[in-house]
Amino acid sequence: MGNNMEKEIKAVLFDMDGTLTDTEKLYQTAWPQTLEHFGYEMSEEKPLILRSLGRPFAVQQFKEWYGEDFDYWKVRNYRKQLVEEMLAENGIPLKPGAKEILQWLREQRIFTALVTANDKDRAERYTKRVGLYEYFDAIICADMVEFGKPAPDIYAYACRELNLPPEQTIAVEDSPNGCRSAHGAGCNVVMIPDLTEPDEELSKILYKRLDTLMDLKNLFK
Repeated sequence: MGNNMEKEIKAVLFDMDGTLTDTEKLYQTAWPQTLEHFGYEMSEEKPLILRSLGRPFAVQQFKEWYGEDFDYWKVRNYRKQLVEEMLAENGIPLKPGAKEILQWLREQRIFTALVTANDKDRAERYTKRVGLYEYFDAIICADMVEFGKPAPDIYAYACRELNLPPEQTIAVEDSPNGCRSAHGAGCNVVMIPDLTEPDEELSKILYKRLDTLMDLKNLFK
């Protein structure tokens, strides 16, 4: 990409859960609790597979695990309720540097967009609660496209909304499904690992693996 990245990159597209908000771990707790409530068992690695997994892939995954008659939407609604209760009790934790990096990007006149597997209502509600909403030029949600992550639709849609070619964007993700989605759309993928490190295969599609959100600054120098 060369050293003059600031001339080439016009926007940074952020995933939310596990990237800007430290909420991915809540889903790792809520999914097994939910499955137990409905009489199913869930191993530890299964919630990790579900990170950023959008429709119709999540529905297919659960049917593969638990059979064709598995009522995904009923189970998912219960899990949504569980997570809402956790957040109501403990607040929405931010990842270190979340607000600071968004502020810095705004000062550099670099567009920012939220690109999340959440629906629009939740994405707006959560970002307003933690004071991030005002920093985004666009909020792109899974319910705006036909296929969720890891399909490229949501990132392609974000680039169209910002009227930018994907190669002029950086996508910041914490999960394999999110990284594959962004890469499929042609974005420059930066992974900031949350619960798992990238494996060898995933590493091949990354532009960079960073430790923290504030490390993004170094890509613009």
